[in-house]
Amino acid sequence: MRLGADSAAHLPLPVAGSAVYTRSIETRPGFAVSLPSPSRARGQPLNAELPLDAELPLNAEVPLNAELPLNAELPLNAELPLDAPRLRAGLLRVRRAVDRHAAYLTRLDAVLGDGDHGDNLSTGFRAVEELLAELPDETPPGELLRAVGHRLVATVGGASGPLYGTAFIEAGFRAGETAELGPELIGEMLVAAADGLARRGRCTLGDKTILDTLRPAADAFRGTVASGGSGSGAAAAAISAARAGVVATRPLVARRGLALRLGERSAGHLDPGAVSCLVILVALAGDD
Repeated sequence: MRLGADSAAHLPLPVAGSAVYTRSIETRPGFAVSLPSPSRARGQPLNAELPLDAELPLNAEVPLNAELPLNAELPLNAELPLDAPRLRAGLLRVRRAVDRHAAYLTRLDAVLGDGDHGDNLSTGFRAVEELLAELPDETPPGELLRAVGHRLVATVGGASGPLYGTAFIEAGFRAGETAELGPELIGEMLVAAADGLARRGRCTLGDKTILDTLRPAADAFRGTVASGGSGSGAAAAAISAARAGVVATRPLVARRGLALRLGERSAGHLDPGAVSCLVILVALAGDD
């Protein structure tokens, strides 16, 4: 699957001496983490190429790329339990997928946000790749996911860092210390991730956010398993629901995030966070 052209350049990871600020992120009631996060240079506008008082090119919508195979079969191998090696492989697929689609995600974000969503995620998941190299091979899936969440909070700028970070952290909490994750537990982890993201972002379905992709995917996965479906069937149902969720964001009026300032003008555009969530889910569900 390919949403857009490769990004020609990527933002460097934060280094010592770079401008940072500290955020206290409450990932669940009574549990918060305080981490440094990359910040914009002082005085830099949200988008130097798109002033906030400028008229947006509302007829220049970036379409859902034709290279996104909405009806394609995924190369799923979801009947096997999800153990640490398979999770690591999935996270590395996410890093490659985010890099491939960073330019497309940023073009989407230039319409509704501050035009850096793809680059921010690329920075974050390259940091995740470094993290995976640092963690012992025997690290269980739940601990891996929690560590990934904390790294995303620390390295991804904008709102998507705390949101995706919280989702991964909550999924890791639900996994506990289980070494091999079966379909039922994975469904519960997806629901926990969606619940955590909704709580952290104070958002609900229809707000034109990441949740419009993640919630339908989580519900479809858990529902398929509960009705006796296989792991691969649940994964396919989740991806189908996620794709439908992405498409459904186009007519919505944003009720959260930077796009909120556009009011009715935010309708007619895909939400970049919803699209990036689909990229992540497809990569996690894939098979090398």
